[in-house]
Amino acid sequence: MKLILTREVAGLGQAGDVVTVKDGYARNFLLPNGNAIAWSLGGEKQIEGIRRARSAREIRDLDHAREIKATLENAPIVVKAKVGATGSLFGSVTEKDLIAAIKSSVGIDIDRHRLKAPVMKKLGNFTAKVNLHTQVSANIQVQVVAA
Repeated sequence: MKLILTREVAGLGQAGDVVTVKDGYARNFLLPNGNAIAWSLGGEKQIEGIRRARSAREIRDLDHAREIKATLENAPIVVKAKVGATGSLFGSVTEKDLIAAIKSSVGIDIDRHRLKAPVMKKLGNFTAKVNLHTQVSANIQVQVVAA
């Protein structure tokens, strides 16, 4: 089956790439998870828009990745969450919450698929990892506080 990738898939390609995969992989994984759309002439016109969005988010080179790493590691990332009477959170801090906190404090938009964060269900300090480049990853300090 011929597909257009809408986001990066490890071992397959980048967003905007046209790939051919087996029907089962497409039907059971790529399409339901939103990683790809079916190829068509109309979809072919969307490829340029997908590639432009990818280039806006993409890290240009190794030096740019190192600059972002230095910025992320030196910035305090604070996530505010609702807390119950016992001090535990209502739910947990998700990757979307963490990405929003990074964007508001540092001003850098990071793809959530590059973020590896532990489960945060309590108040306190945590360490999350952001894979910026194949050779560069940043360890950021996250502080979860009561809202």
